[in-house]
Amino acid sequence: MIVHKPFGTLGGADHGWLKAKHHFSFASYHDPRNMNWGSLRVWNDDEIAANSGFPPHPHADMEIITYVRDGAITHQDSLGNKGRTEAGDVQVMSAGSGIRHAEYNLEAETTRIFQIWIQPNRTGGAPSWGAKPFPKGDRSGKFVTLASGFENDNDALPIRTDARVLGATLKAGETVEYALDASRHAYLVPAAGRVEVNGLTLEARDGAAITDETSIRVTALDDAELVLVDAA
Repeated sequence: MIVHKPFGTLGGADHGWLKAKHHFSFASYHDPRNMNWGSLRVWNDDEIAANSGFPPHPHADMEIITYVRDGAITHQDSLGNKGRTEAGDVQVMSAGSGIRHAEYNLEAETTRIFQIWIQPNRTGGAPSWGAKPFPKGDRSGKFVTLASGFENDNDALPIRTDARVLGATLKAGETVEYALDASRHAYLVPAAGRVEVNGLTLEARDGAAITDETSIRVTALDDAELVLVDAA
């Protein structure tokens, strides 16, 4: 089963400095029928204007993954971490028992990110933050695990939940497959390009909520960049 969420139907908000689209209920966009997809709680498509950003604010008990599509995001937190994550790279914050952080676009151009929140397996624990480059060339024609709660995914950023965040880049006409347990909840968004997912056509930034499927077969209709979450 695949539920198609066209980009134009997503909830959202325009704050001037921030243009946000919400794949799930978030902030002022509230839809009790669209609160989550399994343990996947938030998928926000954010455009952050140059020299602006999110001032310090708190989180607890959430795994927060930031996938940078264009530009760069600069992170600061109450643990003393500071870092700049640029397009193609990923940062992960495990909020644990509590953390305050800020995310700024200090660039001269608009920064575009996917902000993904996944509920952790357990509450509490020491908060943490990390970032890592994932060159798009290394993801050409295949899914690469970017963040994972599974111990065998050694090259991925760690998260505290039974989930994976994966990325792939495809040339027009290329196909990639991903094996999926039918009981899992997968969510796929093409960051760029049109694709066909198990026979369903998605435009760039559309969402596809997938369950009761044993595999995902994605064919690029244009050159495409994919982000996939495989969650409980």
